[in-house]
Amino acid sequence: MDATKLIHHPYQAPGGFQAVVPGVHKASTVIFENTAALKTRQWKDKSGYTYGLHGTPTTFVLEERLATLEGGLQTLLAPSGLSALALVNMACLRAGDDVLIPDNAYAPNKDFARGELAQWGISHRFYDPMDATALAGMITERTRLLWLEAAGSVTLEFPDLLGLLNVARAHPKLVTALDNTWGAGLAFDAFDLDLPDKGGSRGVDISVHALTKYPSGGGDVLMGSVTTRDEHLHLQMKMTHMRLGLGVGANDAELVLRGLPSLPLRYAAHDAATRQIAQWLSTRPEVSRVLHPALPASPGHAHWAQLCKAAGGLVSVVFDGARYSPERVDAFVDALRLFKIGYSWGGPMSLVVPYGLRGMRQFGELAGQADGTLVRFAIGLEEVSDLLADLEQALSALA
Repeated sequence: MDATKLIHHPYQAPGGFQAVVPGVHKASTVIFENTAALKTRQWKDKSGYTYGLHGTPTTFVLEERLATLEGGLQTLLAPSGLSALALVNMACLRAGDDVLIPDNAYAPNKDFARGELAQWGISHRFYDPMDATALAGMITERTRLLWLEAAGSVTLEFPDLLGLLNVARAHPKLVTALDNTWGAGLAFDAFDLDLPDKGGSRGVDISVHALTKYPSGGGDVLMGSVTTRDEHLHLQMKMTHMRLGLGVGANDAELVLRGLPSLPLRYAAHDAATRQIAQWLSTRPEVSRVLHPALPASPGHAHWAQLCKAAGGLVSVVFDGARYSPERVDAFVDALRLFKIGYSWGGPMSLVVPYGLRGMRQFGELAGQADGTLVRFAIGLEEVSDLLADLEQALSALA
């Protein structure tokens, strides 16, 4: 058998093939028809293909669909949600700049500021996301990036997004970036928020999404995205993206593409189940507090009600440390059978993680609370009655 004939086989499949699911194109090397194409073909505007890292038909399709989902115009893919957050930081900030991060942001984003950004001469400060007035006094001529997160990580406070953005718009050089993983592009439109004081609708500059969660829907893929509406800002992100060598595998892109059509249905199911469970948890004497944006007593509920149509699949509860030790709360978590212990959310299986409250927040109602344990539940797609029965039997472990 001639190896050359196997490698350079003349057969080309006919064009025109279409199916429900987009094709999976895998490539590092992309073949050019001639040297003129090699020298002139452009990848920055998606008019052609030059190298697998810069895009294939599969990744281009995913990027375009995600841009539509989030209400943006351009999207870049990253290997994880955290790498997407890091990309925004590195593309927007230089030595001597300052970044403001909400107190209740995703902890690894805060750690990136404490570690890498600090080493590069970039300062950071944490602000109270519920107090837009206080934010106004923190922005300086060095502040170049304002992070937003809705709802807050773990504690699920819903920030005063409109107030925070109204403050930010008074500073034209300030870029606003939202971690929009919780909202999934469905709870609210991050790029089209009503800002009446500015004479029209305007939202964030950048929306970052951990596609690992709801868009994937299977708990089996890591990916992130960065979506923008401004062409110049997009190119700024894209060039940093290229220089860092960020890329995603075709099979991972395939998994997210497969999950996108059912995303609205799954998100609605997570949302409906979580509201039922949050209401039930509110009636339990063992629970000191239930944190869920759709509950009137949850921090930021009025801000959520002003903007949102849904509340996703996360709910957290607080157990009073004077009544229940961390060991007893751990026993409750260990006693759960359907809820599995693990990070992340958005998949079919319900998950649970306990967190110590000591030092968790600088601002807000949980600040300074040294005692107690917070337990976050990620509600999956099981029958709600089965999940409630599991919670009820496990609560007996607190006795």
